[in-house]
Amino acid sequence: MKNPAKFSHPSLRPINDTVLTRESWKIFQIIAEFVEGFERLAQIKPSVSIFGSARTPKHHPYYKLTKEIARALSDSGFSVVSGGGPGIMEAANEGAFAGKSPSIGLNIQLPNEQSGNGYQDISLSFRHFFSRKVMFVKYASAYVVCPGGFGTLDELAEILTLVQTRKTRRIPIVLVHAPYWDGLLHWFRETLIAQGMIDAKDLDLMKIVNTPQEVVDTIFHHYESQDFEPTEAEREVMLDL
Repeated sequence: MKNPAKFSHPSLRPINDTVLTRESWKIFQIIAEFVEGFERLAQIKPSVSIFGSARTPKHHPYYKLTKEIARALSDSGFSVVSGGGPGIMEAANEGAFAGKSPSIGLNIQLPNEQSGNGYQDISLSFRHFFSRKVMFVKYASAYVVCPGGFGTLDELAEILTLVQTRKTRRIPIVLVHAPYWDGLLHWFRETLIAQGMIDAKDLDLMKIVNTPQEVVDTIFHHYESQDFEPTEAEREVMLDL
């Protein structure tokens, strides 16, 4: 049996100067991504961020549904923001591109992935997921979450956490296609709420719908008593995203 004491005080190894220099200069690349994102996206408001699987083929019903949702939002005056890639992201951009408002793609550079889709009025490219995620939140008036995998769940958990902890303002979080999300929400109720991991009222942060018109109606209903633009107090909070 190994002696635990042997491993309790690991020594600090010297850092290679080349590695340290590369890490330090990486900061400027990160700053550049934020600056470009802020400058190019500040004028797209109001906007809706749409998420969903990159693996959804064009002939799938989810693709058609997302395209119709994006077109309805675009014609209603919302810029539509997606991840810029294939699948549901492409459906969102395609629908918005055919509509009256801008279609925006926040593309991420990944190994062995195809380039962004061709339906983007504004296209940004990111190396870092975290800077890209800030852009999805910062100017969004709503989140529309279509069926997807880990990346989609990551974005859903991100916005739920930010709203729950009041690190950003309350915006509509719309889950599309009830049969897809029912199992997850059942687990939320039967496990997370039952074991005190979240409050029952936290489920009120989300609304499940099935049609494009329901998506549009849900967002407009949320803003009946408030402006699409954040208040001064909300802007101050969002500076610390």
